[in-house]
Amino acid sequence: MTAAIARKVRAKAVTTLAEARIAPLPPGRRSAELFTHGSLEARFYAPRGSDPQTPHTRDEVYVVVSGKGQFFRDGTRTPFGPGDLIFVAAGAEHRFENFTDDLEVWVMFYGPEGGETQAA
Repeated sequence: MTAAIARKVRAKAVTTLAEARIAPLPPGRRSAELFTHGSLEARFYAPRGSDPQTPHTRDEVYVVVSGKGQFFRDGTRTPFGPGDLIFVAAGAEHRFENFTDDLEVWVMFYGPEGGETQAA
């Protein structure tokens, strides 16, 4: 993504699903960056075949656009489908498993490195 395109993407109020589907993947990344503001980073992820994710350093939320399968997080598998919201705390082992070929998700990273702490 060129610097001019990146500035335009970061400034947009609405990013369409059609735009997300054709957004370029940066070298070494499996998701396309669509928007940033403060600590918020919005991406689009559409794995095919398998999901080789490793734990991330910030908290993360997925919103399932299409597809279904199972989500593995810290030893637990939970079914998911379109419209579902999935939360993953920083450092948690997680991945999509047994998913359909049409899996597409919005991904939002936010907060500080190491994740936010839960109020007591």
